[in-house]
Amino acid sequence: MKRLSLLLAAAALCATANPGLASGGQNPRASDPNPLVGQRWWDQNTKWNLTWRGYRTALRAGRTANASKILRLAQTPQFRWWGRWEQPITSKLTRTFALMDQEAPGLVPLIAVRALDHSGCGGGFSAGGAAGDAAYRRWVLGFARGIGDRKAVIAYEPDALGTLRCLRKSRRGARMRLIAYGVEVLSKLPNTTVYIDAEASDWEDASTVARKLKAVGVARVRGFALNATHQATTRSNIRFGLAVSKRIRGKHFIINTSHNGNGPDNRLPYGKRWCNPPNAAAGALPTTTTANPKVDAYLWVERPGFSNGTCNGGPKAGAWWERRAVQMVDRARW
Repeated sequence: MKRLSLLLAAAALCATANPGLASGGQNPRASDPNPLVGQRWWDQNTKWNLTWRGYRTALRAGRTANASKILRLAQTPQFRWWGRWEQPITSKLTRTFALMDQEAPGLVPLIAVRALDHSGCGGGFSAGGAAGDAAYRRWVLGFARGIGDRKAVIAYEPDALGTLRCLRKSRRGARMRLIAYGVEVLSKLPNTTVYIDAEASDWEDASTVARKLKAVGVARVRGFALNATHQATTRSNIRFGLAVSKRIRGKHFIINTSHNGNGPDNRLPYGKRWCNPPNAAAGALPTTTTANPKVDAYLWVERPGFSNGTCNGGPKAGAWWERRAVQMVDRARW
């Protein structure tokens, strides 16, 4: 705990550094009205979206029952995940927004930023070292330029705080400083609402998560996001989120409900519950009507029908999985 405290203090100092963008941006007061109320979110009906492509594939193949269920997922707004595989990031965002403006003017994109290196865990994992850190900073700056003055909702770096211990000890401080850097860069976007990923109710305790959020500059943005890669129940995440919120001056939060319709599969070892759990069901549909005013929205940060990896019968991580998509709808309670 002493080492963690020193690491968090170092990151907090870094959060005051100016990464070189113009001043301005969000007004992060907890008393501000919910910025998500009244927004209409883009459902990404393009030929590149794997859920929509899965719907069209099932329909063409005559699997009409499957297609109708996949369509329900496709029509539900959910986050598109962007990372360093998207290069050059600024122009890719520009082209995506141009397409969006053509097909769905006035709608707001939901964006998950997951650009940190999660390719290893344990041992000597360094996440690319100093060169990787520099590449990340360049990517974040390019991402911010691509967003510009657009209205957008960002879930920032799912799992990054929770998997801090995956890095060797000498690299953990650098990871926290990178997250703080990204938070400050994104906080200067004038019309973007940012939520820093803050793990889930079945991960670390609220005090630890709150200290991490403070260290990376949560005061600069609207708040934090919960449950992005877990299946913990909405009720348990509300309780957890409120416990975190009261430790960081009443910050608001969102909860990912894309996979938590049945809660976690407690038959599995804890370390395996996140990876294609057999009992998973799509949870509450995206809405700003929530059970507590501190919860800005229930949103689908993760995407039903995509594999978490080659576990519990799944294809590679990020691959479309029609059978899984259909199961998520069949088990949903809506």
